[in-house]
Amino acid sequence: MKKKLVTSLALMLSATMMFAACGTKSEETVDTAVEAETEVDDQAMADNCAALIDAIYVQERTDKTDEQCKAAKEAWDALTDAQKELVEGEFADPDYFGRDTGDASKDDPLNQDEIGENEILVVSFGTSFNDSRVADIGGVEKAIAAAYPEWSVRRAFTAQIIINHIQARDEEKIDNMQQALDRAVANGVKNLVVQPTHLMHGAEYDELTEAVNEYADKFESVKIAEPLLGEVGADASAINSDKEKVAKAITAEAVETAGFDSIDAAADDSTAFVFMGHGTSHTAKVTYSQMQTQMDNLGYKNVFIGTVEGEPEETACENIIEAVKEAGYKKVILRPLMVVAGDHANNDMAGDDEDSWKSMFEASGAFDSIDCQIAGLGEIADVQAIYVAHTSDATGVKPVEAAKTDELKEGETYEAKFTTDSSMFHVNEAKNGKGELTVKDGKMTIHISLVSDKIVNLYVGKAADAESDKANWLQPTKDEVTYSDGTTETVNGFNVPVEALDKDFDLAILGEKGTWYDHVVSVTL
Repeated sequence: MKKKLVTSLALMLSATMMFAACGTKSEETVDTAVEAETEVDDQAMADNCAALIDAIYVQERTDKTDEQCKAAKEAWDALTDAQKELVEGEFADPDYFGRDTGDASKDDPLNQDEIGENEILVVSFGTSFNDSRVADIGGVEKAIAAAYPEWSVRRAFTAQIIINHIQARDEEKIDNMQQALDRAVANGVKNLVVQPTHLMHGAEYDELTEAVNEYADKFESVKIAEPLLGEVGADASAINSDKEKVAKAITAEAVETAGFDSIDAAADDSTAFVFMGHGTSHTAKVTYSQMQTQMDNLGYKNVFIGTVEGEPEETACENIIEAVKEAGYKKVILRPLMVVAGDHANNDMAGDDEDSWKSMFEASGAFDSIDCQIAGLGEIADVQAIYVAHTSDATGVKPVEAAKTDELKEGETYEAKFTTDSSMFHVNEAKNGKGELTVKDGKMTIHISLVSDKIVNLYVGKAADAESDKANWLQPTKDEVTYSDGTTETVNGFNVPVEALDKDFDLAILGEKGTWYDHVVSVTL
């Protein structure tokens, strides 16, 4: 098609040259022809990129996936800004590569090898929203890792579509279920505990169970822990302690974020909270009705449970709008009932399209204000604690209680885990992710040995503040590390002040090229 069009344009160009005596009119014809060919080339390049994106928007990994992900990104990078706006396919659009969802380098894919005999595999559906992946999925993973320092925590996503998206856009490789289980086998893991971050015993949980069962004979013991909301129950009236804990935790977080002292104070202000879940056609959809029952039983009359998919039927957006309207509330706060604040939270709930929940609530004309809290359940400490408890039930091992600063002794040195938000910035593998924590004059400092001498300075705080505060740059020491094969290497080490245990803090790094980068770290005993 394009070849024929270019030929036609060439003939047109020849014809216009034959009538050059016509002056300006012929010149305009030539310009029009050239513009038309340029437009065709722009669209052709955009269409090629869209086709490559559609090719990796699939739920099955093949031996061509890696090269397909690379080809899609290279095609995108070759486009001009104008051409990128033309990208449109069955699934492709300019946001696939173009939307800023945060810094992927802060995420740890947790796919390291040589991990010992005990593994906790944290399995999530996944999200391509980088900030949410760090805060929500990473939050749960870190909480479990802190509770089980003698176990290795690893990650798997069940959505290959999302895995491919992250790999193509950010060059971060996350294991799918088969890869993660094969990795565990190759690492000689004997005791495997699988902790899903799924909300309920739905279709995804069933698929996860089936996949794990196929590997059961490759380990000495395999346990699958409960999802967040525990057992489903027979009908809408069936609730349990997990649902009660979750209901209290998410409501308290939403109320505090909104600036109210209590759920009753919000009700007095005519404010209702609507938690939007995904919804499912699986029999487990009754779980959403049970969560509404739980809210009612707790006396949270201004809390409503809805679902994007509208299953069960009473949780559809139009029905929730009518329920909130009938209850007489004039202000609405929307918040996801999802572990991660990803595409559904940002688009289906808080997006500007006319079919988003925010837009539909606004279009009803029944409310004075509609606000959105875009935050996943995974970043809530009380929710993380529920996952830890489920992991504990599966392992049969009591989780480690974090030591408090005032329990540490002056002058003593402790082995402590140093956790970062990046697979590129971490403690040297010879140190098993740990450093030496020292208490002196009531203050804590951890000494860490890094992987090389490429990081030349650290700064407690943000990168933006580091350049003007050179006096507080942390200077490197030269540390000799010994690897498992007996070889040694000299790397840079640092003494990092620690304000509190089990609490994230900002730590910027300066590389050899003179650029500061932001990172978030934590120290756990």
